[in-house]
Amino acid sequence: MAIGMGYGVGLPQPSRRRVKLVVVTVSTTNFNNIKGCKKLKDSFAGPFVIKALHGENAVEVELSEELSNKHPTFPVSLVKPYKSSDAEKFPLRNKIPQVIPPIETSGTKKITKVLKERKLRTKKVREYLVRYSDPTCEDEWLEEKDIPEATKLLRRFRHTRYSNITL
Repeated sequence: MAIGMGYGVGLPQPSRRRVKLVVVTVSTTNFNNIKGCKKLKDSFAGPFVIKALHGENAVEVELSEELSNKHPTFPVSLVKPYKSSDAEKFPLRNKIPQVIPPIETSGTKKITKVLKERKLRTKKVREYLVRYSDPTCEDEWLEEKDIPEATKLLRRFRHTRYSNITL
C-alpha cells in the first residue's frame, strides 16, 4: 500500500536513516489561532523544516514563533512540499513595490453638521453621525465629548429634527 494512501507524495520516506533538509508547508484548515477573516486566510502556512518523521503518516516540523503554541506534529495529509517561486518564470513577483497608504496631512477636520444620533445598548452614551466640510473625509460616529462646538451643532440638529414633526 502506498504511504498514507497517496498522501505525502514528494516527502522523504521514513525507512531512510538520513533525511535531507526538506521544506514543507502545512495546511491551515485546523488552525483556529490565526487572526483575521477565515475566508481570506492562507490555505497553507510555511515554509517549515521537517524535524522528524513519525512513521508513515506523521511529520514533525519546526514551527515559527507565531505558531509556537501549536503542536508541531502533523499528519502527512496536511503537509505538502514547499516550492519557491522561480524568478525566471515569474520575473515580476519580487519587483512589486509596496504601496504605502497616504497619511492625512491636515490635523483637524471641521464638522459641518450632525446627521443622526444613536444609543448603543452596551453604553449609556449617545453617539452622533457627523459630516465633515472636507468631501474626502467619510462620515463617522462620535460621542458628544469628541465633537468640538458640540452644543451649537447638536442644538441645530435637534431643532431641524423636531421642527419637521407635525401633530
